[in-house]
Amino acid sequence: MTDTLLLVGRTHTRDVARIHADRLRARDVADRVSVATYDDDPAEIDPDTAGTVYAVPMAAAPDRDTTRSIPGVLPEARHCEPVGTSPAVARALAERARETLPAAPDASLALVAFGDSSGPKSRRTTEQQADRLRETTAYGEVTTAYLLQNPAVECLRYNLSGERAVVVPFFLAAAEETERAIPEKLELDRGGLAYADPLGDHEAVTDAIEAELAKARAIGSGTAAVSPLAADGGR
Repeated sequence: MTDTLLLVGRTHTRDVARIHADRLRARDVADRVSVATYDDDPAEIDPDTAGTVYAVPMAAAPDRDTTRSIPGVLPEARHCEPVGTSPAVARALAERARETLPAAPDASLALVAFGDSSGPKSRRTTEQQADRLRETTAYGEVTTAYLLQNPAVECLRYNLSGERAVVVPFFLAAAEETERAIPEKLELDRGGLAYADPLGDHEAVTDAIEAELAKARAIGSGTAAVSPLAADGGR
């Protein structure tokens, strides 16, 4: 019986997903490793050749895509948690921060996430990663902010206590949010805040994907509490 690892995300994640897929093929984690986006209907995968399909959402946190849209178009797949929920991702976030501003007691680290007011899991994931960073880094402060929820990203610079600060966008890949919306709301052109890259092709993200696959195999079913509903395309 063959199996397929499918990395599923929005269009802007495609290039990053392909890098992780290449690494996972080299690790020989599954018979097939494929990438699908909302431009390429993942429902067209041939069940006769794909075998058991494990779908890993290329997303930072649970949202309507991961709990409704992806299960809706892949009702027979075993659905894993979004890759950003993995403890391994904390290592990637920490390194993205340190690349931009070294950790120190007088420095603050802020995670900025999209947020999803339709459910609590999105915020919970970001807060869990922030807790891990508090435990594993030497930043004097680790805090969070959101584009769609409070605390709002536009208030972030006024709430930081450190003499220096780095903002890490909690996104899998560069997107309109990381390139325009967050910088504008932070008023980065004023200076005073360092701004890191999103998770992107960090090796720890590859590790997180592999860990989600292993977890799904171990329990013999999907790891996410999802229902195969019709795709709604929402965030």
